[in-house]
Amino acid sequence: MTTTEKTELNYRWAINHAIAEEMRRDPTVIFYGEDVGKHGGNFGVSRALQDEFGEQRVIDTPISEQAIIGTALGAALTGLRPVVEIMFAGFLCTCFDGIFMKLGTWQQRYHCSSLPVVVRAPMGAAGGAGSEHSFSPEALLIHSPGLKVAVPSTPYDAKGLLKTAIRGSDPVIYLEHILLYTRKGTVPSEEYLVPFGQADIKREGKDATIVTYSAMVFKALAAAEQLSQEGIEAEVVDLRTLVPLDEEAILNSVEKTGKLVIVHEAMERGGVAGEITAIVADKAFDYLDAPIKRVAALNVPLPHSAKLEAMCIPQEKNIVEAVKSLL
Repeated sequence: MTTTEKTELNYRWAINHAIAEEMRRDPTVIFYGEDVGKHGGNFGVSRALQDEFGEQRVIDTPISEQAIIGTALGAALTGLRPVVEIMFAGFLCTCFDGIFMKLGTWQQRYHCSSLPVVVRAPMGAAGGAGSEHSFSPEALLIHSPGLKVAVPSTPYDAKGLLKTAIRGSDPVIYLEHILLYTRKGTVPSEEYLVPFGQADIKREGKDATIVTYSAMVFKALAAAEQLSQEGIEAEVVDLRTLVPLDEEAILNSVEKTGKLVIVHEAMERGGVAGEITAIVADKAFDYLDAPIKRVAALNVPLPHSAKLEAMCIPQEKNIVEAVKSLL
């Protein structure tokens, strides 16, 4: 990041600033969802947006995810750029047909040159909120042929990726981890974009590669720091987007280290780690010195107990153990 002027923002306000800047830049950008207007959103992400842009562009909707996605599809087809919020990512299941079969296929089925819909959805374990409010749906979403999927971890990436999504011509599911909303980071004051399909090496290392995204980036970094104290240098690759996926960054890191651990908070079975494993096995098998390891959640619904929830999802110690098992 090269900039002469920087500011400190938390993840929540980075997203807020991205939406506001794009609405000022482009009058076709509209924003709506449940309680996003006067209330400012369930997590305060859209605070003050309705005060600036009015009720015609920042709109409170009824409690109907199907209506939110259906109208977003129609709005995009008629020349607008809707940014919509689904209050929790688990609620995407209530409008999955609209997400998967319509947003995810209509560009190809009906030769639409542009279908600029951005669907924001808070996801992830939040300290015992239960399965419907803590669901990580990315594996379902990447299976849809036309969806782009963004999973930012830092305020810098959160703002830059969202601005890129809003300006693009494709439907994007933009997943925000609930526990990241208060995390602070340095953000340039001037205009910038973060391109899709470009992973970020959050920490360089030579002994093992840890590929991850979203909130797990920080657990991976903590694990890498612990490993470093024992003489093991792990490289941490933050994917930033799952579709498009930066295969080159993954393969280059595996070529350097010879060992791969893939970490995600979503359930292990059928997860993103399986897709990455297949890619590496196909394109970088000769570089591997050990089997690929997955560190992911148990294949169970997340419980309404913070202590039990912590037992179900990956922790720093699980990542450390996985890396050590390869050495």
